[in-house]
Amino acid sequence: MNTKYAVVVTGLGPVTIVASGDAVTGLYFAHHVRRPAQETFGTEVPLESDTLLTEAAAQLGDYLGGRRRGFDLPFAAAGNEFQRRVWAVVAAIPFGETRTYGAIAEQLGDKALAQQVGQAVGANPLCVFVPCHRVVGAGGSLTGYAGGLKRKRALLELEEPVQAAAGRLF
Repeated sequence: MNTKYAVVVTGLGPVTIVASGDAVTGLYFAHHVRRPAQETFGTEVPLESDTLLTEAAAQLGDYLGGRRRGFDLPFAAAGNEFQRRVWAVVAAIPFGETRTYGAIAEQLGDKALAQQVGQAVGANPLCVFVPCHRVVGAGGSLTGYAGGLKRKRALLELEEPVQAAAGRLF
């Protein structure tokens, strides 16, 4: 496969978008937890030279600018069967909503899988595109995010309904 990447500057810092063949395979922040080795990203290409990476960057920019609620891109995340099942559930969480790790485990058939769900969410290679920031701890606590809790809070605030933001104390 022809693996390539481009770095996009965003309000959340530089983001590396990786594609292989005709699908986006990764989105990583500069100090991303579990960021793969740089050499696995393939060749760096100028953003404007690749249609898929250009479209991914445009959709990401629209999302971060409040002009988009989801993504219409071909994705191909590498992971085991359980991880892919978790990522499919996470991808289906609607814009502006959250789910707990326990609720996802329960949806998958066994509430006792909450810790494994957390591990799968943490291994999500399509951060933001597959909205793992919408997964929170019990009681709505902000826990773990590969891009850092500041970014997780920023993404959740971006999706927060106006009336809820107006009543927030922070």
